[in-house]
Amino acid sequence: MRHNKKGRKLGTDWSHTKAMKRSLVKALFLNDRIKTVESRAKEIRPDVDKIITWAKKGDLHSRRLAIAALGNDKELVREIFEKVEQGLFADRQGGYTRIMKLGFRKGDNAPMVIMELCTEPVSKKTKTEEKPAAKKVAPKKVEAAEEAKAEEAKAEEAKAEEVAEEAAPAEEAAAEEAAPAEEAATEEKAE
Repeated sequence: MRHNKKGRKLGTDWSHTKAMKRSLVKALFLNDRIKTVESRAKEIRPDVDKIITWAKKGDLHSRRLAIAALGNDKELVREIFEKVEQGLFADRQGGYTRIMKLGFRKGDNAPMVIMELCTEPVSKKTKTEEKPAAKKVAPKKVEAAEEAKAEEAKAEEAKAEEVAEEAAPAEEAAAEEAAPAEEAATEEKAE
């Protein structure tokens, strides 16, 4: 059982996996972009985010944690902390890396990616138009049935309007005929 052993094995034993992850994180910070296998890139993403978060704190304890995570490379840690102090990731609240898929490697068909640090500033989304609440997507058969019912209802309304228009002149004529009869009845009562 693998109790308390989270993460991917990456095809090696624990010490080799740990060293490989540390090496990939160092390479990413040195070059700002690396080409690797997708599973390795996904595995080192949390480590990179932790180190950048420590650099944003900027205190001595965070610096020592970063040195321990990068294998006693004090010069690299100093460079990372200086970049962050200059405001490299100041407006970004997480998601410091980007993974772009390249395709599959020729020899063993492994999915290859380019992993890079997101250095451009974050642009906030502007609310230009408020969108109405989207309806829940119904299955196509239900939508077709609803459309058919709506068309039938429109057709019935149109027929009812036509009948009402045709009946309107007949009602007016009946009202005109009834009006003299009512006038005659009121005259007889008056006499």
